[in-house]
Amino acid sequence: MTNDLMKLVERNSLNENPPKFEVGDTVDVHCLILEGEKSRTQVFSGTVIGRSGSGAREMFTVRRIVAGQGVERKFPVHSPRIVKVQVKRSAVVRRAKLYYLRDRVGKAVRLKERRR
Repeated sequence: MTNDLMKLVERNSLNENPPKFEVGDTVDVHCLILEGEKSRTQVFSGTVIGRSGSGAREMFTVRRIVAGQGVERKFPVHSPRIVKVQVKRSAVVRRAKLYYLRDRVGKAVRLKERRR
């Protein structure tokens, strides 16, 4: 009963065509940033290290290295503030969560590219 109600409520907030990407892909996430009355698009580039949730609550985590420090950011898949998610390259991964990349430094962070 409650599950059916949740699906009905979530149906309105789902994206009609959500972005298609997988864990291990290097992506550019174009976010809409609101500053007062102005808005602009900001790009966050990095590797998708995990996806979680389902339906309207689905999230994905993107990790990148900035000035030698690891930066992670979580995005909702069905958010209206996500303009687009552009896949730059795909990698061969055997895990659903790539949290082990947090401990790696330098060239060890690289993933093997998937051939298309």
